[in-house]
Amino acid sequence: MPCGMSRPTVKRSELAGWANYGYCASHSRFFWGLRLYLVCTPAGMPILWALADPKLGEREVLAAMLEVDADLVRKRLGILLISDKGFASKAFERSLSEQGITLLRPSRKKEVMRAGEPMLKKVRQLIEPVNDTLKGQLDLEQHGARTVERVATRVAQRVLALAAASRVAGGNLTLRLPQIRA
Repeated sequence: MPCGMSRPTVKRSELAGWANYGYCASHSRFFWGLRLYLVCTPAGMPILWALADPKLGEREVLAAMLEVDADLVRKRLGILLISDKGFASKAFERSLSEQGITLLRPSRKKEVMRAGEPMLKKVRQLIEPVNDTLKGQLDLEQHGARTVERVATRVAQRVLALAAASRVAGGNLTLRLPQIRA
């Protein structure tokens, strides 16, 4: 989530100290802002979300999210968490396992193929529409907020809209506005 483009904006922004420089692989560029982390159901319903400094590691952010919402995790048995290769760590997987969470991720290059890995490509097709909806239809990258409170509010609005669309559409993340007839 970019929050400023020019050096003067970065220096005078109220987000300084919260936002930071990070790299966006999908756009192949650096940005100044925050990174949005989402934990969703396979149907695209957001369950947990967090905004974090883009320099923080994905594993650390997810661990903090699970710690903050520990009751939510404790109430559900047999959680399967599907992620990318960035979550590869024996210590992290052990920590998740202690919480009753099974991590399903692709194997790294020199790693033996992991259980359940062949189904990951199909699951990835469930994840991408969530990102596309937030960025495209809900204009998350053009939020225009300049304070911590406004960024958090605007992200919360988009995540809530995503949750509502996911719920109403039964997991189909294409937002359809009702036709008004005169």
